[in-house]
Amino acid sequence: MKFKHLAVSLAVTLALAGCVSKGTNQSTNIVQTQSNSKVFSQDYVLEELENGLRVMVVKTDYPDVVSVHIPVSVGSRDEVEPGRTGFAHFFEHMMFKGSKKYPKDVYADILKNSGVDNRAYTTNDYTNYYLSFTKQHLDKVLEIQADIFQNLTYTEAQFRTEALTVKGEYLKNNANPIRQLLAAVRKEAFEKHTYKHTTMGFFEDIEAMPDQMAYGQTFFERFYNPEYVSLVIVGDVDPQETIAMVKKHWGGWERGDYVSDVPQEPKQDEPKYVHKQSEGLPGHWLLVSYKGAAWQPEAKDRAALDLISDLYFSETSELYQQLVVEKQIASQILTYNPQTKDPGLRHVFVKVDNAEDLATVRDAINQTYAKARTELVNEDKLNALKSNRKYSFINGLDSSQAIASQLAQYMHFERDPEVINQLYATADAITAQDIKAIANKYFVDSNRTTVTMSAQTSIDGFDNEVSLQALVDKANKPAERHFKVVDNSNSSPLVDVNLLFYTGAAADPDGKKGLAAMTAAMIANGGSQTKAYKEIQKALYPIAGTFNYQIDKEMLSLRGRVHKDNIHQWYALVSEQLLNPGFRAEDFSRLKKEMLDNIKAGLKSSNDEELGKEVLYHKLYQGHPYENYNLGDLSDLEAMTLDDVKAFYQQQLTQAKLNVGITGAMPEDIKARLFADLTKLPKGDEKRLNIPDAPALNGHHATIVEKSAKSTAVSFGFPIDTIRSNKDWTALWLVRSYFGEHRNSNSFLYQRIRETRGMNYGDYAYIEYFPRGMFQTVPDANLGRSEQIFQVWLRPLRSNNDAHFATRVALFELDKLIKEGMSEADFAATRNFLSNYVAQLVSSQDRQLGYALDSQFYNIEGFVDYVRKQLASLTVEDVNRVIRENLQTEHIQYVFVTGDGKDMAQRLAEETPSPMSYNSEKPEQLLQEDKRIASYKLSIPKQNIEVLEVNSVFE
Repeated sequence: MKFKHLAVSLAVTLALAGCVSKGTNQSTNIVQTQSNSKVFSQDYVLEELENGLRVMVVKTDYPDVVSVHIPVSVGSRDEVEPGRTGFAHFFEHMMFKGSKKYPKDVYADILKNSGVDNRAYTTNDYTNYYLSFTKQHLDKVLEIQADIFQNLTYTEAQFRTEALTVKGEYLKNNANPIRQLLAAVRKEAFEKHTYKHTTMGFFEDIEAMPDQMAYGQTFFERFYNPEYVSLVIVGDVDPQETIAMVKKHWGGWERGDYVSDVPQEPKQDEPKYVHKQSEGLPGHWLLVSYKGAAWQPEAKDRAALDLISDLYFSETSELYQQLVVEKQIASQILTYNPQTKDPGLRHVFVKVDNAEDLATVRDAINQTYAKARTELVNEDKLNALKSNRKYSFINGLDSSQAIASQLAQYMHFERDPEVINQLYATADAITAQDIKAIANKYFVDSNRTTVTMSAQTSIDGFDNEVSLQALVDKANKPAERHFKVVDNSNSSPLVDVNLLFYTGAAADPDGKKGLAAMTAAMIANGGSQTKAYKEIQKALYPIAGTFNYQIDKEMLSLRGRVHKDNIHQWYALVSEQLLNPGFRAEDFSRLKKEMLDNIKAGLKSSNDEELGKEVLYHKLYQGHPYENYNLGDLSDLEAMTLDDVKAFYQQQLTQAKLNVGITGAMPEDIKARLFADLTKLPKGDEKRLNIPDAPALNGHHATIVEKSAKSTAVSFGFPIDTIRSNKDWTALWLVRSYFGEHRNSNSFLYQRIRETRGMNYGDYAYIEYFPRGMFQTVPDANLGRSEQIFQVWLRPLRSNNDAHFATRVALFELDKLIKEGMSEADFAATRNFLSNYVAQLVSSQDRQLGYALDSQFYNIEGFVDYVRKQLASLTVEDVNRVIRENLQTEHIQYVFVTGDGKDMAQRLAEETPSPMSYNSEKPEQLLQEDKRIASYKLSIPKQNIEVLEVNSVFE
């Protein structure tokens, strides 16, 4: 599944629609040499095979890695039969089941040994399958994928089991307030068009899915044909040799003849409103949506609507500054404008704390649209926005994977990448008069659907629709050195700077937890002494410059990116933020509110999985500098003062703790100025924080966090002594990958819990801190720690019984791993995977810089070389020794996040059996194993079990 909001460029916001190209039965080959003046300027080869398959190959200078994207022009838009929604997304799952020639276990083993990263997502209008790997595996990857696309094979049991997985995914996603709002507004806004349902489909259709196997085959035969499919291949390849490989494996695929008959949406004749009650939801949400334009890249409508969204509703807009920064009525304003084949919806989301403010922000949004319809936007501001879009798009093309990902979003439309340049050319031609005219065309009362959502049954002030036209009619009336440097300068036009301080949340004083995070936020997201934050944002906007922060226990990173053409302007702004921060009261108040909301709504209310992991760390590190959440405790944040921030800045942001990272073509004069300016920071004596050993963990303990939840999240673990600088770290990293590689379907736990039993979305293991795991597939850099834990993360389970069983499975398999070790075959396959995969962890310029800084922290050589050298020298005996020396099950802390804490506590204390049941036949061997596991003892004494109300956590 894919969701994007508040995009910074026309390319990044695209969630594009499918377009079936019928073409002629004749192979055509285009070799396109691009002009540097184009926004998409890479050279490419484009060829359509006789069967209608379109192939695009882009050769890049990024060595070794190849990225293959396979967009299929079928999405939820094509689900036209009543009662059969969600099948485009369902087949995103089923396409991983393999073929007769390459069953799942066979092809998955091949891909794992080849280090292939294999994923997919579904949108309104297309489904995209994408793989990244080293170039020597290209031919085999194309062969396997071609066979699966032409000969997909699965059993009824697999079909039914995967339907349960999809249901679990729906329930997981539905906890997100944004997704709830989108489902509500689409259902209300559309009468006939298939945009009425989301890509997941209607829940009642998902529940009926297990019995729809025959229709599933029909769906596959209709859409998985070459005229619906494009291949985008980007990387270190020879284009003509690559085309030949495609023809060899895909050329014999026969064309189909099906075209879906998508119903046309009738013209909306009046505004619509609906309120959605969401039990336990903190705060109150408003969503205002207007129907937009169809996909017409040569027409001005679509591009102008995107410009209007950025001009009037982005973080630099007057509305955002008024509601979020100045008056602080709203804690969030987001926009989401997916590019769709047919006219879709354009959204503005606002979150407020007080219900009475919903009408206020609704009226402010109406006033903003009235302004767009009645006033001409400043031409300089419009031109600055166009410049921002250009550089934002270019900034994003920083790896073969990124280039392929962008191209895949366009290929399902007209199957021609030149549409990107057409879009930008159209946008460049738009004038202030065009903006006003198109605003008057689309932003009218009869085109609007409004949704409110909160825990309340209704919202006062929304009984009657307000008139935008009345506002329009009224208006028409008349911002010596003592530090280390990692200088990775190169010829890239993108310049990345990372100012990494060896301090962080572990340095927060007692009673002031969250101070490091607040200080970082005040620097990166606050004004300087000479410019307000609003002025800094305004100045950074036209150059697409960035400056932000990341906080962890021992690292505080201030990092930014800018095109080399604009670096002088960028540096003048951010150097003042760092060296002469404004520490303004209005910034402090705003950022404190954001941080409090992040903990209350972002972590404790809306992210059970991340909450469980953070509570695990909190419990394992009682009385230790790692004890508290990185953003702090709510009470400490409430009591924090500006003087606290100023003191932390002076004491902790010193040269001694600073490590400067540079990459890209930074001009020498800016580099010299940067180094000279940084000497103005206090010298300091302490180079890094002194972190004690983790507290001793004795026995088994369980913390149960009770909150409003329809599923149960599970995390458990224990401290380990092995960190990245340790000689055994790579061996333990290999064990972790085998047992539970993050977001990887080949890992052992994933196979045992999700794939075999269909219990949840995924199951993973870690030996390093990995926050935000539900949102990303690879770990962030600059999370270096002196202490780490071994952790198992089970994605939310459907019930306490399932959570209990899955935990038992994980412990059962961990016990077995410790007792039996890894086999030679599993060891070799995992080593092959990691040797190939490790390069993808540093596949972009900023990640290379981040990992280089981390290697300096751990005093090791470059990460990829370090890992590959150690992997090459490992034996299975080494690995099994490391398992025995590092892993154990005598001392474990468990964390469960559930809607029924009393039931979970009773289950654990009484060792209640947790039997499994299935909706399809399972092998007798599995059923017998389930019986054994259902009573497998976790051995948690009753006195070691605690139940916490979520409101008491991180208070």
